[in-house]
Amino acid sequence: MSALARWFNAKGFAVIGYDKTTTDLTQALFEEGIMVHYQDSPALIPEGFTKENTLVIFTPAIPESHSQLNYFVDNGYEIKKRAEVLGLISSTMFTVAVAGTHGKTTTSSMIAHILKDSGVDTTAFLGGIATNYNSNLLLGDTDKSIAVIEADEYDRSFLQLSPDIEIITSVDPDHLDIYGDESGMLDSYKLFYGRLQTDGKCLISAKAQETLRLKNIETYGIHGHITASNLRIEEGRYKFDYVNGTHKIEDIRLNLPGEHNTENAIAAIAVATTLGVGDAEIKHAFETFKGIKRRFEYILELPEFTFIDDYAHHPAEVAAFLKTLKALYPEQFIQVIFQPHLFTRTRDFAEEFAASLSIADSVILMDIYPARELPIEGVTAEIILDKVALENKNIMTRAEILAMLENQRPDILATIGAGNIDALVPEIKELITNTITA
Repeated sequence: MSALARWFNAKGFAVIGYDKTTTDLTQALFEEGIMVHYQDSPALIPEGFTKENTLVIFTPAIPESHSQLNYFVDNGYEIKKRAEVLGLISSTMFTVAVAGTHGKTTTSSMIAHILKDSGVDTTAFLGGIATNYNSNLLLGDTDKSIAVIEADEYDRSFLQLSPDIEIITSVDPDHLDIYGDESGMLDSYKLFYGRLQTDGKCLISAKAQETLRLKNIETYGIHGHITASNLRIEEGRYKFDYVNGTHKIEDIRLNLPGEHNTENAIAAIAVATTLGVGDAEIKHAFETFKGIKRRFEYILELPEFTFIDDYAHHPAEVAAFLKTLKALYPEQFIQVIFQPHLFTRTRDFAEEFAASLSIADSVILMDIYPARELPIEGVTAEIILDKVALENKNIMTRAEILAMLENQRPDILATIGAGNIDALVPEIKELITNTITA
């Protein structure tokens, strides 16, 4: 939503918006000239925004009871879903769409950075803040620039796109509140594949292809047709050789650790080579790629303590993140603070979350972040905690976490989740920094 707000603002339109709470992102939008308010009241809509001159864009995450949205509906405003607008904007552009339960933000950001860094006219709508640009929007030089779009499966949003190149990173079950069951979700991914332009190209991870069984595609990944060899860890970073048939690019260095990020990089390189980017340009782009905010983001990296923050909110993402931590820090004590996101996701994947979190040495759970949902009876963080196979586990409030860290700290601390746990990150950073320097 904020990337769309930035796009319209850059095109000279007056933009206002609502969000539930103030964040660093909403403050950045305000500083860019976008008005943001935090109360659901139609009275806060400026008089100049009439139904004759206003387009209303909403995300399906907004509840049906939202007063402002209902005001726009009742008064005949033109209203479109976020995904529909993305489809309209990209309809005249050569479009690269990245879909998947997880990995899509990192992969789409890698693609966008490789193209931008190599001088390719690129517009990108990303699902996270790219550290290189401090934004989730990259603006192209022309209306015919290549569009790189994170294709969201929630509410079947990605079916509004008509890509020239598709990437499907993963199809682990998620958003079952929308799809009903896993087969419903997989059917939607097959429909997304059907949106590919006639002469288009689809790349799919080898693991996802085992489930979807699509035709006329190329697989990528550690076990894909397009793959990596000589994968190793050097100085705390992953390096590998990209291999696609006889085409090989040696010694690519990732600033994002983890085998899963290596697979994301393989997909990004395959897209870049398809679009004519040279090997040297690709290697340079990865040397300069700084990653995404809240994707394995190092908050503190000190000799005696390391603090990392990550957006992981699906069991497979949590597992991938913690396995990477274990690979990088095999001898250190790892403590994780996790905030479950959504009551339905917690209910549907409690056992899977517990198994993933058990990779750590110590687990602290926060209460469930509800986002768009109302509470579900019997669904609390406790149903995950009970199944975590560790003795060192607990549920804590924000205040209790800070009090604990004031007196004791692990070798490695990780905060993970998609709710408002990110607001805790600067508080922990300040606390630990003051404790160490005291």
